[in-house]
Amino acid sequence: MSLRINDEAPNFTAETTQGPINFHEWIGNGWAILFSHPKDFTPVCTTELGYVARLQPEFEKRNCKVIGLSVDPVTNHGKWAADIEETQGYAVNYPMIGDPELSVAKLYDMLPAEAGTTSEGRTAANNATVRTVFIVGPDKKIKLMLIYPMTTGRNFDEVLRVLDSMQLTSAHKVATPVNWKQGEDVIIVPAVSDEEAKQKYPNGWKTIKPYLRIVPQPE
Repeated sequence: MSLRINDEAPNFTAETTQGPINFHEWIGNGWAILFSHPKDFTPVCTTELGYVARLQPEFEKRNCKVIGLSVDPVTNHGKWAADIEETQGYAVNYPMIGDPELSVAKLYDMLPAEAGTTSEGRTAANNATVRTVFIVGPDKKIKLMLIYPMTTGRNFDEVLRVLDSMQLTSAHKVATPVNWKQGEDVIIVPAVSDEEAKQKYPNGWKTIKPYLRIVPQPE
């Protein structure tokens, strides 16, 4: 199954380091980030998991839960977590999914169906495609997918920036321009007529082109 933006995030049940979950029930009425790893005790992922733990308060402010996945048993995750805290200075404070049968990795199209049914004997190289970030909205639909190579650490400041953009643009009829950051000017979407824009933005906006209208970020 090939997943795309605006597809429903496939639901699943799984064991995690914080107990069993049903993914959709775990998400609840907020946002969620699912980010995956090809193997426990891998160097780049170790740095990522520590940094996400550091950012956890920022995700909480945005009503966004975070959950990791690694193609290994939960028992291994606990041992890895000790290394992460020791080397990165932050304890993993969010659940980590165990996927020893590769079921979630396959469900999310990160591994092919013929990958087998066990993580035993598999290496990080075998699982190189299990390096994806999914952001899921309150409607349980996929809003973003980022896929990285194993050798490149993911930029979770960028993930936080995109989350800010998506939460803003889901609440207002605006889009965010290149390199936008919280508090900067935004774009009035073309679907909003000038008449409607006058009601929403009585102080006016800057028209660069008829389809490119810049306005301060709405509250």
